[in-house]
Amino acid sequence: MYFVTFGTHQRKPWLARSNLHAAFLAFIQCGWKEHRIAVGRYVIMPDHIHLLVSGGPAFDVGAWVKLLKQCLGKAIRASHRDAATPGSGERLWQEGFFDHLIRCDEKLGSVWDYVRQNPQAAGLAEASEDWPYQGEFMVLDRA
Repeated sequence: MYFVTFGTHQRKPWLARSNLHAAFLAFIQCGWKEHRIAVGRYVIMPDHIHLLVSGGPAFDVGAWVKLLKQCLGKAIRASHRDAATPGSGERLWQEGFFDHLIRCDEKLGSVWDYVRQNPQAAGLAEASEDWPYQGEFMVLDRA
């Protein structure tokens, strides 16, 4: 199981939008149905995304994140033509991503709490459950 974080180029606030959340959910639902790639707790912040993801022995987290960025990039470009979104040639994503392999249940609990509390800690919501761009697609555990 991996804790993954990736962000927008120059921390541009392009992500916390309902259409992007819908594209994210469609991507992870397809990944589960077709490849048994499971996403647990996630949060979409204005300029970055945190999530927990798990796949089988052949799971390539780097290739998966690349596909997710492509999917979300299409959603960003397709539905937002205002000054706050990127032009067709503008870079969307910060290069690479951060991933951390979670090896024990204790670490999973602390990462899960960090992801869940991120909007509240950033001052975006009074309570973490009030942030509309977060959730838990599947319950992941180390078993």
